[in-house]
Amino acid sequence: MRKTSLHEPIFSQDYLAGERSVRRHTVSVPNSLEGGGGEYQGMAIGRPRPSPMPLCHGGGLGSMDNLGIRAHSSLPPTVEVDFLMPNSIIIQHKVSTSTSLEEIKEELWDRASEFPLFGTLHDQASYHFACISLQSETLELMDETKCLQDINPFMFILKVVERKGNETEKRLNLQIGLLIGKDLQKFDALKNPEVNEFRGKMKAVCDEVVASRNNLTWAERVQYQYPARIATNPQLASYITDRLQDNQLLLSVQFNTSMEVQPTFTFRVSSDMRTREFLNMALAKLAVTFVLDEPAENYVLKTPGREEYLIADVPLSQYMYVREHVCQDDCSSVPLVIVHWKTILVDIENMYGPIEDPGVKHIRNSFSGTTLSKKKFVSSWSIREDFHFVIGTISNMSLSVDDQVEVMVEAGLYHGSRLLCETKVAPEVSISEGSGLIEEDLTLPIAVCNIPRNARLCLAIYEVSRSAKATKARASIGSKPELYKNPLAWVNTAVFDYRNQLKTGAMSLYAWKISEDQIGEAMPNPLGTLVSNPDRDQAVTLTITFPRFNPTCSIMFPSKDRIITEAKENPQSDEVTPTPAMMEEIRVIAERDPLNELHEQERKLLWSLRNVCRLELPHLLPKVLQCVEWDNKSEVAEMISVLEEWPKLAPDHALELLDYAYAEPAVRSFAVECLTHISDDDLLLYLLQLVQAIKHENHLYCHLVEFLLNRALRNMRIGHYFFWHLRSEMHVPSVSIRFGLILEAYCRGSLEHMKSLVRQLDALHKFKELRAMVSDNRSMRDRAERQMREHMKKSHNFATLSHFLNPIDPMYRISTIKTEECKAKDSKMIPLWLVFENGDTHGKSIYLLYKYGDDLRQDMLTLQMIRIMDKLWKDSGMDLRMNPYSCMSTDNREGIIQVVLEADTIANIQRQKGMFSATCAFRKGSLLAWLKDHNPTETLLNKAIHEFTLSCAGYCVATYVLGIADRHSDNIMVMKNGQLFHIDFGHILGHFKEKFGIRRERQPFVLTHDFINVITKGRQTRSEEFEHFRAYCEKAFLILRKYGSFIISLFAMMISTGLPELQSEKDLNYLKETLAHSRTAMMRVDASSLNLTGIETWVECKLDLGEDEARDHFRSKFDEALANAWKTSVNWAFHSMAKKNT
Repeated sequence: MRKTSLHEPIFSQDYLAGERSVRRHTVSVPNSLEGGGGEYQGMAIGRPRPSPMPLCHGGGLGSMDNLGIRAHSSLPPTVEVDFLMPNSIIIQHKVSTSTSLEEIKEELWDRASEFPLFGTLHDQASYHFACISLQSETLELMDETKCLQDINPFMFILKVVERKGNETEKRLNLQIGLLIGKDLQKFDALKNPEVNEFRGKMKAVCDEVVASRNNLTWAERVQYQYPARIATNPQLASYITDRLQDNQLLLSVQFNTSMEVQPTFTFRVSSDMRTREFLNMALAKLAVTFVLDEPAENYVLKTPGREEYLIADVPLSQYMYVREHVCQDDCSSVPLVIVHWKTILVDIENMYGPIEDPGVKHIRNSFSGTTLSKKKFVSSWSIREDFHFVIGTISNMSLSVDDQVEVMVEAGLYHGSRLLCETKVAPEVSISEGSGLIEEDLTLPIAVCNIPRNARLCLAIYEVSRSAKATKARASIGSKPELYKNPLAWVNTAVFDYRNQLKTGAMSLYAWKISEDQIGEAMPNPLGTLVSNPDRDQAVTLTITFPRFNPTCSIMFPSKDRIITEAKENPQSDEVTPTPAMMEEIRVIAERDPLNELHEQERKLLWSLRNVCRLELPHLLPKVLQCVEWDNKSEVAEMISVLEEWPKLAPDHALELLDYAYAEPAVRSFAVECLTHISDDDLLLYLLQLVQAIKHENHLYCHLVEFLLNRALRNMRIGHYFFWHLRSEMHVPSVSIRFGLILEAYCRGSLEHMKSLVRQLDALHKFKELRAMVSDNRSMRDRAERQMREHMKKSHNFATLSHFLNPIDPMYRISTIKTEECKAKDSKMIPLWLVFENGDTHGKSIYLLYKYGDDLRQDMLTLQMIRIMDKLWKDSGMDLRMNPYSCMSTDNREGIIQVVLEADTIANIQRQKGMFSATCAFRKGSLLAWLKDHNPTETLLNKAIHEFTLSCAGYCVATYVLGIADRHSDNIMVMKNGQLFHIDFGHILGHFKEKFGIRRERQPFVLTHDFINVITKGRQTRSEEFEHFRAYCEKAFLILRKYGSFIISLFAMMISTGLPELQSEKDLNYLKETLAHSRTAMMRVDASSLNLTGIETWVECKLDLGEDEARDHFRSKFDEALANAWKTSVNWAFHSMAKKNT
């Protein structure tokens, strides 16, 4: 039988399960009748055709009724139609025969609301009409643009039917809801136009990417699903070439066959040999021994044990896998595997069809052009009246005393963290039974025309007290020094809505209680969320009313084009010609960290030379933006106009523009444009900060979200981490809607990845269940572990714990769980030690540590920063053998940590080599002796000592700069190959632990005599090896200091994201100190030389430390750590004794 072409028009016959098997035609699909002839061929079904003979109305063969379609003249203008509703109600309704089915359905739903059981119906978009033709065939009327004149329903009966595939959609919606941790019906129930519009826009992004994925070749689909890590710079660093022999790679290639012993061949090739050339060479050598039945194009190089395929035809040394292996072991060959392309698990089926979701597809854009044309708008820049609003009532106050208390509300307008004008305070009011009437019209001293687009109205609620003895007492009230204010709650709202319209009318704001971490912080809280507290029953409630500044028109913030036109029509005349002195001062300013406040004369200088900076120092853009008076529309217009011509910045400078300080949407969009061409690996490196930066956006839709979603949908590895960064915070009320909507969009645009993520989530739920089983029986640990293993072996549990991608690194495919090797660790939170078979027979077992009860987000941030430091060092030619193991927070106080094998803690090593636990911390030969045990030859030992020296230098600098505290001997590990690394980062940024008010850790970083003994190979401290170690530390520190502003910016992007030790700018002061960026001094300024007037002669300045001064600063810290090495040993001895006694 001839196969039917996919392009041929055919009728499909499908049958509904459980219904009488009747042939059903979809009226709107076929355009022509196959096998027809004459003038009927090619005519559209659903439209009356011109008849070759006079129409016969008697129903004979000449009638159009044989197609179930009737001509216009055969129907009256109106008919009575019987509608058979899905809820078993029959509704009779007179309709016009010229009205479209879509309009008939809208009328029907209005009528249906008058009948019983209306509440059982879904949205009308979930249904379509069906009817019976005169030939007793079911017609499903999918095209709702047609009218009854086009259709001839038998007896004028229309049945309302749920759309075909709606059950499939329901199942998909249920799966997405379970996967992201939020029922999608909650999004629908919000009835929020911003939510609806956001879902529509994200659907458009997904549709575009899905369409492009449909056109991917097989190789491109492999690279999408299993993206290989390829260095952007093909040039090899010296620390790699130094490990190569004659600039050649040593490669061992195994051919994946069904043979018990698979053949392996070794090659020494040039490091710049390309992938395809090498594969052909390997296959040619293999063909000498084995018969290859297929061409070379059918084979692919793969990394053993991982789902990573070397498909791109680039130099082999450009693959990060090859580079990492060379650095890890310069003696052994780099292992590779040759596999047949059919063995690669790729979703070849077209899973990327159009995204059909009734909840999203039929949403009408609430800000469409049609809507705009019906409204009258005036520009907010034309309103010169001061901004004001009314605070009405305060309610739901839950106070700790029965007596009446007084509260007051403070209001301020902020742009980012900058206060735009003086805050205002409503008079204190008495609270009775939890409520109070304020009714105060607060006027803020700023004209509406000068309010920037992303301004926030921030409100703080205080309890008024006559005593400052309360722990939360903040300060006395200005005009009434005898009164004190204790902060109770805060809430923020945007001034302009998501359509850029100035808000009007009354609204209720549900405030957030002051948390313990916020006690002592300044209020109001501009860095807090704009989302009202969803726990409305418990939240303090404020009612406020925004006035109509124009009685007849809505007020809209001007468009970007209008702002640029405004700037060109009214150019500012404050620019000056730069002098050498000015340029030198600008270069000094450029070196400062982003937290250093610019002085008034510096701000004026930079602003007057903004176009000079644009042309000669474009990386100074963040500093120039700090000079803008955001409460002055003229300066805002000028800045946005200049920004249009500003050169694109490098990613490390662009990232700074996405932190909380830069609220202007044009600036944030510019930053996203600068990231457009960032490599996938670099994007992954900064993905944690970029996801957190979403929280600083005023509204759901922004260019940052679109950019991240787009990149995640084009690279499944990015999509994996993007999903889990969002999913891990779905329990946070302030972001659950925003993150849930983004996750919904990602799932709909990546259905094939969704299946994998569901498997991972099921496994995580099973981990949690197993851990709870052990915890409930922790007093009988051995018995609990036996029960856990038996539970794992049950068929349904074993299936759940098998065949999924490793959540912390999706390049590893897990096959089955090795139940007998799993155990519970002996620590407070009872983490599970889990072992799995690798899905690749060429790979080693996969080890995971599942933790529940600890917040791993801070560990993630610290390890990510160590990873970034490692990249900065490598980019500068230093490989310090860092080991930032993988760590993933997957839910509230839950996550997974990579197990580093062949390693032990310093405490265990010292206990193994020491006779008494109380004194083992003082033995300086134990660590060297342990390394000798595992590296028996002199060559291996020297290599291990070199690895130890480099990694110790890296971690000394990293822990010092990041202020990593709680560094005891159980938090530092050493691998058998000599690599040292730190674990458990519960305290960072100088939050050192104290005992009885005394700081236990006083050393800048950990440098014990045992460490020094390894570095010097047991010789004197001042040996040549030790001086090399000191030089490594100094060089590493100076490299980080060079990127100090970048490092501080990355931390600034994480402010107010929920980490207890990173709540405000003051938490970043530790970084400024450790990076030795500046010192305070009094400086005299010659204002006349800068063409500036009205400036004080003497000012307090932050003078930048030169490189020599910074090196001296670090040397003093190094000497301090060395001199106090004995104190570290004392602390470790106390820790060892305390642990033994618990």
